Amino acid sequence: MLLPNNLIKASFIKRLNRFAMLAEVDGQQVLCHVANSGRLRELLARENTLWLTAAPVGNGRKTTHDLRLVEIKGVLVSADSRLPNHLLLEAIESNQLEEFAGLDQVRSEVTYGDSRLDLVLSGPDSTCFVEAKPVTLVENRVAMFPDAPTSRGRKHVLNLCAAVEEGYRAAVAFVVQRPDADFLEPSVKSDPELYVALLLAEKTGVEIYAYRCSVSMKEITISERIPVRLHDLA
Repeated sequence: MLLPNNLIKASFIKRLNRFAMLAEVDGQQVLCHVANSGRLRELLARENTLWLTAAPVGNGRKTTHDLRLVEIKGVLVSADSRLPNHLLLEAIESNQLEEFAGLDQVRSEVTYGDSRLDLVLSGPDSTCFVEAKPVTLVENRVAMFPDAPTSRGRKHVLNLCAAVEEGYRAAVAFVVQRPDADFLEPSVKSDPELYVALLLAEKTGVEIYAYRCSVSMKEITISERIPVRLHDLA
């Protein structure tokens, strides 16, 4: 996925709420939209470099910029939680992910049960519901999700369990929006209920995948699948 070519260097001042922060650009404060409801404490810090884009004028929005990337000690991290389903779709359509091979019919944002799931993939022999989860937190090359409790995420996982019980394939796909993770673990400390739901999902037959991304100033793409560690974490 190509990124805008007019990225603006900035520094972090403070977060105002889940979706807004103050940043400094060329000595001036700007109000910036943060498309990520996670805590992002490892990203939104004064020592990190932010990369923004100017927002279109009008449309009634109050923020003047959008957060795109955060640079942490030379590592670029995509902070936009809206990207994972698009990144997955690109990788699937380019036949990059063999686990979804043969599922060439794709629908986005499909309601199943009481959830709206990111992707539904269909082929001659099966249908697979896919929920993509954005991951930005990495410590000691371990990607962790979530960084804050997510009742919505738990509901999605339980709906995927129901889909499997009805005879469909279902998958959770954790998209690590940075290149420096060797495997992924659920963050039991942040959300123990989600961890229990993931253990149930694995037992039910929900497929659980994680992918790390290649991130540059020009684009972000899924680069490769990494292992998921679910057991002996509590």
